[in-house]
Amino acid sequence: MAGSFVGRNIEKEQLETLLKLEQSAFVAIVGRRRVGKTELVWHALGKSLDFEMTGIQHANLPAQLANFANKFNQYSRPMVPVAPPATWQQAFEWLKQWLGNQKPGKKKVLFFDELPWMATARANFLELLGHFWNDWAARNNVLLIICGSAASWMIRQVIHHKGSLHNRITHNIHLKPFTLAETEKLVHANGIRMERYQQTMLYMVAGGIPFYLSHMQQGLSVPQQIDRLCFAPGGLLKDEFTRLFSALYDQPHYHINIIRVLASKWQGLTRAELVQATGLKDGGSFSRVLEELEASDFIMAIAPFAKKKKDILYRLTDFYCLFYLKFMEPRKKSNAGSFEQMAQSQAWKIWAGYAFENICFQHLPQIKQALGISAIIAETSSFLYKGGKDNPGFQIDMLINRADGIIHLCECKFYDGPLTITKAYADTLRNRRVQFREITKSRKTIYTMLITPFGLVQNDYAGLPEHTFGLDVLFM
Repeated sequence: MAGSFVGRNIEKEQLETLLKLEQSAFVAIVGRRRVGKTELVWHALGKSLDFEMTGIQHANLPAQLANFANKFNQYSRPMVPVAPPATWQQAFEWLKQWLGNQKPGKKKVLFFDELPWMATARANFLELLGHFWNDWAARNNVLLIICGSAASWMIRQVIHHKGSLHNRITHNIHLKPFTLAETEKLVHANGIRMERYQQTMLYMVAGGIPFYLSHMQQGLSVPQQIDRLCFAPGGLLKDEFTRLFSALYDQPHYHINIIRVLASKWQGLTRAELVQATGLKDGGSFSRVLEELEASDFIMAIAPFAKKKKDILYRLTDFYCLFYLKFMEPRKKSNAGSFEQMAQSQAWKIWAGYAFENICFQHLPQIKQALGISAIIAETSSFLYKGGKDNPGFQIDMLINRADGIIHLCECKFYDGPLTITKAYADTLRNRRVQFREITKSRKTIYTMLITPFGLVQNDYAGLPEHTFGLDVLFM
């Protein structure tokens, strides 16, 4: 079913405010494919658009200019439809003349969607767009909005442009995937009844991508929803993986190589480990691929506790990619019903535990709010101790290091009922705290925090974690 528009309140308010101001603004919107950039603009400004066009993927310059002419005829409604302009320079001159004849003082709103597809080789599109802004739009009460799914391209080629666009972007909006709270609003807006535990399971597969979530169907269980989207013939997400990267990058095999390696290493890998595992050459091109994946919210860079920059861990955090590579790709020939059986397997339960850690990483503001430390400076990192012959190693996937003298060692456990802390697990938690202090020589107070969907069974060890939170905290 088609999804209702929910969330994005801050971004909508920002665009609506710029619409009311009697001065020009140049807005760049970046974000992952399917995250809702176009929908945001149309919902906030659709009735005010004077001109809008979307670039055509893999099209050459004549095709892009023909597309411009079609849109120009649609919006300007000339007595005789114009033929395609010969260059982008001529196209922008047409816009100047037409918009300049509109009612004095009226805000003129322009939207160029999928901008990277318009900037074909030797078209000089970016330079001419910059000239259009500098020469006319910046002084004529224009709201110019550009966006593209290739977030890193937008940042590198537009926001950090060295030529005519240099420092011309007045507002930058990075549209991120929905949080669990926003996902819940979308679920309810679409008339679907689903408890928070089931919503969390769905999030592990589709992430907070509104386009994916808006295609759920009423009256189905979560396993049925996932079967329909991922495994059934013609399912929306069945072949999304290939489309996703080919739409974002010119040479997607480099990005996919890194994604595949990281999917097999939940704890993450350092840059050196990634270079070795992928077989790719280290250097500027490798850096650019990492930056592109991070800018599009596919991976996250996590700084190890008290370590140097070279020890930064890169972790795959895009839920759909993780689920696809673990469960969908190996079952390409499966029919509907695959996930209903899979959800009962030990493989799913183990994988869901790791996915829940990723969810907690992506909801750190909500966790800090629950701790009451939103206003306190705090760094989030990981910790790995490799150990030795007589001292087994251990890893802490998430710790919060507060500026006010406290460190939280975070445990994230995904269970379908209250978690029981056994004597053995209690000993592990105590020993981990002691070992962490001995290894790091930290003088801060060290607390243990546990996040698990349904809380704890009350026994002699339930009070061991100083803080225990359930799912509701992640939906704040």
